[in-house]
Amino acid sequence: MATRTDRFMNAAVGAARRARQWAVAAAREADRLIEVARKEAKSEDRRRRLKKILAKTGRVLRAAGQAALVAAVATGIAAAQAERSRGKLKSGRG
Repeated sequence: MATRTDRFMNAAVGAARRARQWAVAAAREADRLIEVARKEAKSEDRRRRLKKILAKTGRVLRAAGQAALVAAVATGIAAAQAERSRGKLKSGRG
């Protein structure tokens, strides 16, 4: 028959083993969560960079569109002026 001290020691050893198992499980879970957080941070960083690149591309395209519009207007004005000056020359000769 085990004495009270033996039973207490066995219970303490069992509790220590269970505590160690839970600590190992908690460490594994913490490692897994850290890995998930690291992947998420990388994807957020990637998303942030992509968003910044897309915004810059949008600005460049808007500027190119405005430049094309200005060029079209300038071409139209120049064509109209050329048409008017040709008309004057023809009517002046004839």
